[in-house]
Amino acid sequence: MPRSIGIGLIGFGWMGHAHARSYRSIPAYFPEAGLAPRLVAVADTDPARVQEATSAFGFETGTGDYRALLEDDEIEVIDITAPNGMHEELATAAAAAGKHVFCEKPVGVDPFATARIEAATRRAGVITGGGDNYRWAPLIQYLRGLIADGRLGELTHYRGRFFTMYGRDRLGLLNWRFLLDEGGYGVLNDVMPHVVDMAQHLCGPITRVSSVKEIFVKQRPLPRPDATTHYARGAPDDPTGEVTNEDYVGALVEFASGVRGTLEVDRSIFGPQSSMAFELNGSRGAASWDHEKLNQLQLYLPGEQPTDGFIEVLAGDTLPHQGNLVPGAGNSLGYEDLKIIEAFEFCRAVAEERPFEPGFEAALANASVSAAMTRSWESERWEDVVSLRIEDGEG
Repeated sequence: MPRSIGIGLIGFGWMGHAHARSYRSIPAYFPEAGLAPRLVAVADTDPARVQEATSAFGFETGTGDYRALLEDDEIEVIDITAPNGMHEELATAAAAAGKHVFCEKPVGVDPFATARIEAATRRAGVITGGGDNYRWAPLIQYLRGLIADGRLGELTHYRGRFFTMYGRDRLGLLNWRFLLDEGGYGVLNDVMPHVVDMAQHLCGPITRVSSVKEIFVKQRPLPRPDATTHYARGAPDDPTGEVTNEDYVGALVEFASGVRGTLEVDRSIFGPQSSMAFELNGSRGAASWDHEKLNQLQLYLPGEQPTDGFIEVLAGDTLPHQGNLVPGAGNSLGYEDLKIIEAFEFCRAVAEERPFEPGFEAALANASVSAAMTRSWESERWEDVVSLRIEDGEG
């Protein structure tokens, strides 16, 4: 009999939609796993969103008060896709209620909030998961296997970036994403976690950073009552307010393994649309990947190729997970397919009563790097990465 897993989702914006569709897709794409996620309840302060969740997405019930989900014995997992500033309250309350917790990144509104959340969930003994979905791309899993097998040799250089377009529109409204007191840091919270996670997933722990930041779009139109998404636009003559968190972060980084590299993120740049990408070099080869072309890996293994230079490796159904989603060689996956894989692996960990990776421990490791970056902004020098882990008896 399929293993039922009761899901309670808090926050039903576009990411909440993606999570709901992902849970519903698991029985169809992974029937052999015997998992049956059940969308028990949704919580959102917007009644229209609650209505949408129950009428169009299959949630059994909905509410404006998330506490009702914590009291529901049918719910085993609390999934958080609410605004960043609410994550700590929601995650710690869910853990205290004995619920397993999946939280979109950033887990905390700042690195220290992430540390408190990690400590609270660890002490509660619940399973945790973070939304670092890019590591689930089948070609990334394939590349990690090549690295583990020594096919690239000793890793030497890493250049990671996430250049995205959501903040490039100068008429984009001044919503919570652009305000330090509501959303926390800007791209350090929103996209740098993906870049740091991928870097450490492939190359191991980062130990030192030297970082800078910048706000390129300093004023934005004030919010309008009819604006419902973070892509909503104002008009040229609308009143404006000040952007208080960063559009850009760049960093030089050193890894414990000896790898040296750079990390860059920007939300206001023109050109790239959603370029979560990296180049990785080793003593025997190199690799390059970009989420905009997530089904293509550029690979250079000079001792194994008939010609010199990069070759293109296409994703196919022989790679991890891909055969469940799309049969055949060369057929493509998309962004939401990675969320389906992520949801499947998290549900499998819950069913098997084991830790999920990446959980909040990985989020804490990434947040510790972010904290070093913020210290570097102030000191204008290299800063060591110091773990923010709160030990038992502390905090």
